[in-house]
This record gives sequence, C-alpha cells and structure tokens, in this order.
Amino acid sequence: MSEQREDLQRIVSTLANKKDEIFNFIDILKQTIRNVQVNSSNVFHELDKEFDALHSVLDEMKESMANTIQQERTEKIQALNNQLGQCSSALESSEELLECATTILNIKNPMEFSKAARQIKDRITACPAFRICLKPTISDNMSHLMVDFTLERQVLQALKFLPVPKVPEINTAACLVADNCVTVAWKMPEEDSRVDHFVLEYKKTDYDGLARVKDEQPWEVIDYVKDYVYTLSGLKFDKKYMTVRVQACNKALAGDYSDPVTLETKAFVFGLDDTSSHLNLKVEENYVEWDPTGGKGQEKAKGKENKGRSGASPKRTSASRSAAKSCRDRFTGESYTVLGDTAIESGEHYWEATAQKDCKSYSVGVTYRNLGKFDQLGKTNSSWCIHINNWLQSTLSAKHNNKSKTLDLPITDRIGVYCNFDGGQLMFYNANSMELLYAFKTKFTQPLLPGFMVWCGGLSVSTCLQVPSVVKAFQKSVNGLNSSTCSLYSVPVMPIERSHC
Repeated sequence: MSEQREDLQRIVSTLANKKDEIFNFIDILKQTIRNVQVNSSNVFHELDKEFDALHSVLDEMKESMANTIQQERTEKIQALNNQLGQCSSALESSEELLECATTILNIKNPMEFSKAARQIKDRITACPAFRICLKPTISDNMSHLMVDFTLERQVLQALKFLPVPKVPEINTAACLVADNCVTVAWKMPEEDSRVDHFVLEYKKTDYDGLARVKDEQPWEVIDYVKDYVYTLSGLKFDKKYMTVRVQACNKALAGDYSDPVTLETKAFVFGLDDTSSHLNLKVEENYVEWDPTGGKGQEKAKGKENKGRSGASPKRTSASRSAAKSCRDRFTGESYTVLGDTAIESGEHYWEATAQKDCKSYSVGVTYRNLGKFDQLGKTNSSWCIHINNWLQSTLSAKHNNKSKTLDLPITDRIGVYCNFDGGQLMFYNANSMELLYAFKTKFTQPLLPGFMVWCGGLSVSTCLQVPSVVKAFQKSVNGLNSSTCSLYSVPVMPIERSHC
C-alpha cells in the first residue's frame, strides 16, 4: 500500500507540474493572439501608407509631365502665330503693290510710265513676300512627349511582400557561460547576403524551459549585431537561468525570432545577516561599515527591532537562507563580525569583498554556524580567513584555529574567495590580478557561512558571481597533482595549507 501511495503521489506531482505547464502555455497562446492582432493592424497601416505614398508619387509625376506638354504646346502655338502674322503682313503688302502695278500699267504717257515703273519696281523688289519663309518654323509633332509605362506596370504588378529573413538557429554547443559573461553564437539555416544585422535579446529567469508570461522580466535588447556571435559582459547572475533569442534583419524589416534557448547561470547569491552582526557594524544590503557610535546608542533600538523579526529575511525565502538566519546572539566584544545569510552545503562557489581605501583592519573568510559571539574569524578550528591589517604597518596573513601565517605578498583591497565544499578546498585570491594568496585543504563537516570582520572602515561584498575560469583552470591543475584527498598538496609560489582531513 505504501508503494502504491508513493506511486500515486509521484503521478499526482507529475500531473500537477504538467497542469502548470499547460496554464503557462495557454497564457503564451493568448499573448500570441494579441500580438497577431496588433501586428496585423500595424502592417495594414504600413500597407496603406506605402500605397498612399505610391499614389502621391504617380500624381506628382502626372502633374509634372502634363505641365511639360502644356508648356511645349503653348510655345509652339506662339511661334506659329508669330509666323502667321508675318505671312499676313507680307500678303497684304503684296496685294497693295499688285494694285499699284496694275494702275501703272494703264498709264499712256511714256515719261510718266517710265518714272512710275522705276518706283514700283524698287518697291516690289523690297517687298516682304520675297523674304518670308514659306515653311512652318515649328513642327506639329508631339510624339516625343508620349509615354509607355508597360515596364512600370509590370513592375507594379509584380509587387510582393518584402522577403523576410530566415530564422537564425542558436548554436548551443558554441554558447559559453563563464566569468559572469554569456557568449551567444548562432547561424543562418542558409546563406543570405541580404541580412544586414542581428538583434539579440535576453532576460533572466528562474525557470528552465518555456518562458512564463506572468511575473517575467522584459527582454533586454542588443541591436545592430553584425557578427554571428556576441558576448554579454559584466552581468550579475542573480537568477538561475538566462533565456536568449536572436532575429535577423535586412535593410527593411526583421524576421521571426529564433527558438529561445535557456542557459544555466547558477551563482552564489547571499546577503549580509544584520540580525546577528556586531552593534558597531552598520549593515546595508551587501555593504558593512564599522561605526564606533553604533554600540550603546543603537543597542536598545536594535534589540526591539530584533524581537519583531522572524528567523528569515523578508526578501529571502529559500530553505538554506532561512536556516542561515538562526536565532543566534549578536557578535560582541572585539568580534566586529557579520555573517552571510545563506549557507554553503555543497558545490563550488565564489564571491568577492572590496575594502574602502581607509579600512584599517578586515578579514574575509568562512565559518561554521557555531562561531561564538566573542569569537573572531580564524581564531577557532571552525573558521578560516584572510586577514589584512593596515594599522601602523600593512600585513597580509592567513588564519585558522588561532594560528596565523604571514604572507609575503602585495596587499590588495579586493579579495576573491573560492570554496569547493565537496572537494574540501578554500582558496583566497587577489581579485584584481587573480593571483592565489592562500589555500586551505580540509574536509568540511558542516554547512559554511561567509564571514566578514571590519574595523575602522567598510567592506563591499559582491555576490551573484560565477567561479572565474582562471580558478577553474587552477583547480584542474591542482586536482592533477593531488591524488590523495587527505595529503598535503602544494603548488610552487602558491602556499596551500591542509587544516583537517
């Protein structure tokens, strides 16, 4: 019966998950329908606008060509009318001379006839009729202004919708998530010389698979990508996954988006537990600062505040974070300490801490939950840290189990911490140069909490970081040298200490 119950519960759980997927898919379909309606209205509007523009161009061309015909007609008629006027004047003059000559021919007196004949002869010789051109100066031909739009009509009849670029395909094998960067690579299903650029969109999510329509972040857009690969850098991995998609664009329009691909962007996310921090520490999100006036003045107020708080941060609801914020006492005395609110129970993790320029003394490390309220990081057998002292003289040291080892290395204001819980490795790096400062080899038997000690200054803690590739590469080399998990291993120039086995 118990096996049947377990089988039934498993089936019910699977069905419930499938129900959630169907609900989400229904939301996607409804959103797609709304998008189709909006997009179709947009293309109808664009179609009307393009045809109106085309009609406007045709009307303008018709008016311009009609004006050209009208102007040439007017000029030709004017020239012909001028020639007509000249001919009429010559004709009138000729008729007058003919009448005069007829009269002279009827004169009987030889002397008078001879004189009149000489005069009329000179007038007839100078008559305009002999100088006028009896051919039209302007042709009546207007065929050079004829039009034939056969080819243009064929072009218009061949009008089609613009060729849409093919859908790109994201090459998941070439995509890379490393060093808080995401490199996305894609290809076209076939060569298309008309593709001008690509648009890359991405968004962070806590879901692997289909995007959730509700409670989703908007897409972040990277436009005008000319290559088939793009690297998103300087990212904060505060979500488990990142979904990416790509679309191809020619000079006129964009094609459909590629199928979205979800990449895992898992990173260590934690905050600072201000409920148990020393009263002389001012904690704000991921920043902690030493406040010499914070003890007596704030003890009473913070005590009342702590009574009204639950065991978990209102912004953090995961099981590990809830467990991290236990009802422990505040650190006191000279233990100016604040712990992270999320415990490490497995896996590889990386985070950084950056000190203010005037910070006199600070420690960065990890500890079990049993660190006492008077205990300091590195002075118990359940805590490990790097300590930097800038008071009087600058020193860099590694601490564990109340033992300190001074390191002859340059002081840095930015410490990187790498913790491989399952492998029992804790390494501290100069996060500016990624030089290994110190490494512990142990076997962690309890969950770990990030720990920070600050005196006279402040620390800024950077989370949501992936393990840097240089650290992973160093890990591979160390694992190759270390054949036994219980033996001391060492790398030249890079000190490594084994604390527990």
